Amino acid sequence: MKSICVYCGSNAGQDPAFLEVADRLGQIMALRGIELVYGGGRVGLMGRIADATLAAGGRVVGVIPEFLALKEIAHMELTTLHVVKSMHARKAKMEQLSEGFIAMPGGIGTMEEMFEIWTWAQLGQHRHPVGLLNVNGYYDELVAFLDKMTEQGFLAPEHRGALIVAERPTRLLDAFEAYKPPPADVRIKTGQT
Repeated sequence: MKSICVYCGSNAGQDPAFLEVADRLGQIMALRGIELVYGGGRVGLMGRIADATLAAGGRVVGVIPEFLALKEIAHMELTTLHVVKSMHARKAKMEQLSEGFIAMPGGIGTMEEMFEIWTWAQLGQHRHPVGLLNVNGYYDELVAFLDKMTEQGFLAPEHRGALIVAERPTRLLDAFEAYKPPPADVRIKTGQT
């Protein structure tokens, strides 16, 4: 795996473990020779993982829309920074550059990006792993809801199983290396005609 997109908050959050895991994930990716693709900001968890990856000798590619370049304070010391026209262009570019996708703790933007890229996988638009880095149980309630969604017949078990959830960066990256995508033609069987 040559590159992974990491979605995460432009804020640091309340738990110091979020910053610690951003540091650790960035270091591990650099040591494994995995290029970081992310939202291009200098602040919050975004800035922290970029700085950690760079400090460990890794490559970092940022993708930021023009209107956010000032608000999220575009990181100008990256290996590469792409300034694009829109959020749609940002997400498309990040998908093109990446061979896997991780959502660290974050807000609604992180959720929107993670759900969209996971949906694209479900629809066969890419065959790369998607995962949640569940730091200190941050995503526990979301994982429980996804399980309920599966139990209620709105999400195929194969697609639910394709979302990798791990508490530690090493475990998540190891699972990415072993990832086998579900068949592209999986459908939910409802029993209705």
